[in-house]
Order: sequence, then C-alpha cells, then structure tokens
Amino acid sequence: MKVAAVILGQGPSAGGGYTFQKELLNALAGSAADSRHEFCLLYPQNADPAVRELILGAPIESDTYSAPGLFERARAAAVREFPALNRIWNDPGYLDKAARKVSAELLWFLGAGAPTAPDLPYITVVWDIEHRVQPWFPEFGGRREWHMRETAYRRFLQRATYVITGTDCGRAEIERFYGLPQSRIRKLPHPTPSFALASSVETEGDPLAKFALKPGYLLYPAQFWPHKNHINLLAALRLLRERDGLEPVLVLVGSDMGNRAYVEQKAADWGLQKQLRILGFVPERDLVHLYRNAAALTYLSFGGPENMPPLEAFALRCPVIAARVDGAPEQLGDAALLVNPAVPAEIAEGIKRLLGDSQLQAVLRERGRVRAGAWTALDFVRGVFKLLDEFEPVRSAWPRR
Repeated sequence: MKVAAVILGQGPSAGGGYTFQKELLNALAGSAADSRHEFCLLYPQNADPAVRELILGAPIESDTYSAPGLFERARAAAVREFPALNRIWNDPGYLDKAARKVSAELLWFLGAGAPTAPDLPYITVVWDIEHRVQPWFPEFGGRREWHMRETAYRRFLQRATYVITGTDCGRAEIERFYGLPQSRIRKLPHPTPSFALASSVETEGDPLAKFALKPGYLLYPAQFWPHKNHINLLAALRLLRERDGLEPVLVLVGSDMGNRAYVEQKAADWGLQKQLRILGFVPERDLVHLYRNAAALTYLSFGGPENMPPLEAFALRCPVIAARVDGAPEQLGDAALLVNPAVPAEIAEGIKRLLGDSQLQAVLRERGRVRAGAWTALDFVRGVFKLLDEFEPVRSAWPRR
C-alpha cells in the first residue's frame, strides 16, 4: 500500500509540535524498509527551512502540497458551516490532489491538528482536545477559536480511519466527545525524544555561562500560553520565599504566545524578578544543558493528557515535579512528583520536599531513566506499521484513483 506521510510546516520554535514530527520522520526514514508498504513524504511548499532539511535528507520519496489560498479557505469554511454546499463544490481538496499526484492510497498525518478532511482514508494523532475539556482558557475557548476548533475536529476525527492517542484517558475523551468506536481509537504513547535519550552533547567551558546561570535552578520549558500555568508556579515561589525563606531561581524557556507580559508583570508585583530568568526559545543543544543542570523540572501545565518535557527530563536525569492532571499518572507513573497545579501551596510543598531530599531526587532520576527508555519514536512508527498492515486488506477492496 502506498502511504503518504503528511508533515506540517512548523519549525523548531513551535516547540513540541515540531519535535514530535521530527522524531517520527527520522524514525520512519530509518525503518521504512522494514515495512512492506511504500512511503512518500508530503510537506507544504512554505515549510520552515529546518523541516525542509529534514525531509530532503530522508531516503524517502517526497513532494510538496500547496496550502489553500484565501478563496479555498473561505470555501472550506462555508462547506463546514453548510454541508449541503458539498453538492456544488465537490472537487478534490488540496491534500487529495497532492496524494493522488504520488499515487497514495492512504494519508498518515505525522502531527496533530485538524486540516481539511481528505476523501482518502487517513490516520491522525490527537495530543489533546482541550477546547472541550477546558473551554475557559482564551486560547481554547474564545468564541471564535472554540467554534473553529470544534467544527474542524468534529469532521476531521469522525472521518478518520484510525485516531491515535497516547493514553486511556485520551481515548476515553475522544470516544466521549466525538462518538468514535473504540476499534478506531488506538493507543500509542508519546515517544521520548531521541535528542534527550542520546544525551551525549558535550561542550567546552561552562554551558550555562551564556545564560548567566548556576546549577540548581527550577526549569519550566513551555510556550507562554495561559493554560501553561506560569502564574501558579510564580505564586508557589512567592510562598516559598515568604513562608520558608527559600528563593530558588526559576528558568522559563519558550516562545511568547501572548501571555509573557502578564507573567512578567505578576513576577514584578510579587517581587520575584531576581528569581526569574526568561530565556525565550532555545535550541535543543542548549535545552539539554538546561535540563542537565536543573534541580528539577517544574511542569505545571493544566493541559494533558500527555506532555513531552517530562519525558525529556526523565531521559536527561532531571527530577520531575508535574501537574496532577488527567493522564499524568498513566504517562509518568511513579517517576514524577505530582502536585495539584491549581494549588500554589501544594506546588510549593512539592518543590520544598524535592529540593530538601537528595534521596528522593536520586529515586526520581532512576525511575525517570527507566521510563524514558520504555517507548521511543521507532516503537511509535512500528505501531503505525501494524495499523497499516491491519487496514491493507480493507483498502484493497477498491482501486487507486
């Protein structure tokens, strides 16, 4: 069966979305020969240069697709709102055109998202459906944003051949909110990124000198969205200072998605400027050093059910304090110290406990190391190969178009 792996065009600054696709792409490039299926990579013409470099370096056929223009997007929006218009506008969409150009029989979306649902069978992955679970956050639940997400996800997921999610919690959410049968929802956990598993990055001199940092800080790599919950983490630091006389440095890494100014203002209001370092986006090489020298990862996002930074921290021997959200116990097990992300006092107590207990730090490092190696991108890709094998007899029932 000819399979087109569809790649979204975001670059490294997109954070976890880019990392996830990069991991799967590299794993596919190294294992495609082990599958009886034939693969082609489809990527947007305006893809980030880093994405282009990855694709052009892979030993797999590739081609581009043209993202829809203003007219196509307007027409797609109209069809979503008024399905009867399909009787008028029934020509192939941009993804179907690209797939037919390379004679693909099935599309496999490497990243999460809800583009226009193609006519061809397709496999997609869902990281979260937070607009349904937590619609109060502005990035999910603003009237326009919520409506766009819901309309797109409903059509896209309900028409998928298989929907991949990483936890039983995620599977239950998809089944509950979109009515998909269990047989079409398959569990493949988030893979631990290979750059963290390799952990062989060496450097001359002090790798933290460029950031004016000393080892022993708290690290939180997350884009500045409200649901990432930087504010309650700052509130916990305020408690630690006022109640316990502790003043750990907090290092924030990630691109600004509109909430950074609010985070900085709160830090100023609470007198935490001296404890706060905001580095913005940093490349993987720097991120490795930041993990290695941190006292702990403090990953307090309200979002779930899966998150990638705790897996990176596990692989790089960094103890993890994480939010106790749906899915976290399943993904992280006993390798992380889980706290209520909505209770600053509990966050503060978790930080105090970990920083003051070297034995607990050692236990979490070892448990994290074991858990990090349990599921890789190659395992994920091989799981998709099994889905393709399962579906191939079904797809053989009609010819290529």
